[in-house]
Amino acid sequence: MGQDQTKQQIEKGLQLYQSNQTEKALHVWMKVLEKSADLVGRFRVLGCLVTAHSEMGRYKEMLKFAVVQIDTARELEDADLLLESYLNLARSNEKLCEFHKTVSYCKTCLGLPGTRAGAQLGGQVSLSMGNAFLGLSLFQKALESFEKALRYAHNNDDAMLECRVCCSLGSFYAQVKDYEKALFFPCKAAELVNDYGKGWSLKYRAMSQYHMAVAYRLLGHLGSAMECCEESMKIALQHGDRPLQALCLLCFADIHRSRGDLETAFPRYDSAMSIMTEIGNRLGQVQVLLGVAKCWIARKALDKALDAIEKAQDLAEEVGNKLSQLKLHCLSESIYRSKGLQRELRAHVVRFHECVEETELYCGLCGESIGERNSRLQALPCSHIFHLRCLQNNGTRSCPNCRRSSVKPGFV
Repeated sequence: MGQDQTKQQIEKGLQLYQSNQTEKALHVWMKVLEKSADLVGRFRVLGCLVTAHSEMGRYKEMLKFAVVQIDTARELEDADLLLESYLNLARSNEKLCEFHKTVSYCKTCLGLPGTRAGAQLGGQVSLSMGNAFLGLSLFQKALESFEKALRYAHNNDDAMLECRVCCSLGSFYAQVKDYEKALFFPCKAAELVNDYGKGWSLKYRAMSQYHMAVAYRLLGHLGSAMECCEESMKIALQHGDRPLQALCLLCFADIHRSRGDLETAFPRYDSAMSIMTEIGNRLGQVQVLLGVAKCWIARKALDKALDAIEKAQDLAEEVGNKLSQLKLHCLSESIYRSKGLQRELRAHVVRFHECVEETELYCGLCGESIGERNSRLQALPCSHIFHLRCLQNNGTRSCPNCRRSSVKPGFV
């Protein structure tokens, strides 16, 4: 298969993929890999396969094709293509919740010298690194990476990248419990989709609607949360987006739990867990088990709650997510306190405070925890986070944590 025929077949696959004929597209692209001797064409088709398997939630297959793509880039001795393939490898590990590996591969990307694609892909590398740091509950590093990604997006007029970063920032602020910002950023993403997204994949609309749903639920606006989640789920089902389907099912379950409708919540959690397990999203499994444990606590079934917490704790430790561990220790603490088991209670209190220290989830001005309740937060240019009221009351001009100048608060 020559270069022209390879290009034609890649384009044919893209047309099939865009019309939701995914399996046919995959068949066409696999034939190109089998028959084409054109290395550049093979590299491009491997990129298509990486993207397709990512959106279907076939993360192990995604990783396999990313590894082959790196070998192809090395054979071509092209630094730009090597950068692109390492980014795909980073993303594959991010999806598999291998966050330390993601950070390592992102650093490899940033260390590749003299690549023309650096300006174009640098923002995507920073976004992937930020998502990995968020997965590890390293909040200052995550925010620093997201801000870098935003700068790339603004400097290059890349609205698609800005949309993705805004969704990640929504997730960031949902986790640290500034629910106002948790809603603001996905709403900004939705605006970008409306203004610029006519030619974009519908996944960008679905992604923004999902993050809006999460924020609305946290704010107690359950009707709006359900509406946004239904819109996201509709698109996810149309496009066979299994990862987003799992997240929407989790969000539906959380909404029903917030309404006190545990009978409806439990099967939604079961469905979410089934897909999370299928695709290998271990952090998603932790979030499902956390919701299940809260349901059992509401029903006073404390032993069943502890069973769910134990499973979640093992997974959270595997992926290195300190915030989930913190939440699980907090739940365990409340259960053992109600049971009057002092030794177990003390162990979880100690681990809870260790997790708070490790995540640096406390305000350097007042010393109180961040993320314990809904609070308005503000990041300084160094990406350290404080209560907004503390910064306003103290009028500080330098960061109390690192003493860097902070003439004015940072963008986010």
